[in-house]
Amino acid sequence: MEIINHEVLSRCIRDAVRAELQEHFKTGGSPPQDERLLSKQELSEELGVSLVTLTDWMKKGLPFLRLHKRVYFKKSEVLAIMQQKTKG
Repeated sequence: MEIINHEVLSRCIRDAVRAELQEHFKTGGSPPQDERLLSKQELSEELGVSLVTLTDWMKKGLPFLRLHKRVYFKKSEVLAIMQQKTKG
């Protein structure tokens, strides 16, 4: 008894992948500049602060992502937090 028609499943997967690729290339194929993940070094250089200052800000709530042993930041999230802090 065949529960899944392999030909239909294969066609569905191809259609889904094709649609995703079309959307990917329609948007230029890369995330907006603000959505690029930055390393601690890159963000400290971009903001003009030391790594020590950046680490201190992380302890105080600066949003970051930890992938394995490395730390990354979404530039858009960092800028949004910084704008909130300057307004409030």
